[in-house]
Amino acid sequence: MCDDTRTRVLNAAGPIFAEKGFHRATVREICRAAGVNVASINYHFGDKERLYIETVKRARQARVAQAPLPSAHPDDPPEERLEAFVHTMLMRMIGIEEPPWQWKLMMREILQPTKAFEEMIDEYFLPEFHMLLDILDELLPPDVPEHTRTQVGLGIIGQCLFYRIAANVIQMMIPAEERARHYSVDELTRHICRFTLAALEQSTTPRTRDEPSEVSVCDESATDELA
Repeated sequence: MCDDTRTRVLNAAGPIFAEKGFHRATVREICRAAGVNVASINYHFGDKERLYIETVKRARQARVAQAPLPSAHPDDPPEERLEAFVHTMLMRMIGIEEPPWQWKLMMREILQPTKAFEEMIDEYFLPEFHMLLDILDELLPPDVPEHTRTQVGLGIIGQCLFYRIAANVIQMMIPAEERARHYSVDELTRHICRFTLAALEQSTTPRTRDEPSEVSVCDESATDELA
């Protein structure tokens, strides 16, 4: 019965926190929606903040359970492990049917992080991000600075996240037939991996002395000439 009450509270808290946020949502309305006594919050969670943290974690865990990272063998080529990683990220972001409140609550945390997000970073995001960095270690030269490797990793995550955050914009910009053909999880996985690997190859391939160099957008001398 205790587990049932706890689950009922979490189920009721999710949509309310997603709609109102932590500060505007009240314990009383959550308990009313769950059909439990107000004292249940203190008994099962200690306080409202811990209830909120557990609700956010539950939203995250629901997606992870539906799209867990595949177990990779160390001998698998890094390109294949990168593809598996990107595919999993995209599945979690756009490939899973989920209650609307789950993503809404997660977006609140992304835009306005709370202690709940701090705990998720330690428990979920950092371990998975380090898995991605380990893959990049095999794709990048050994002398690449650590901050550059991290930037590349964040760029990969950013590409995946874009298709979730900008889903409505993409839907308005891209015809339905084209989206169906080229914007599935599998197609986007291939695109992001091809784009990333091509960029890594281009950035790490030394040019010959006679090969003309491209002008960087950050090249101050080029900027002076254009002024």
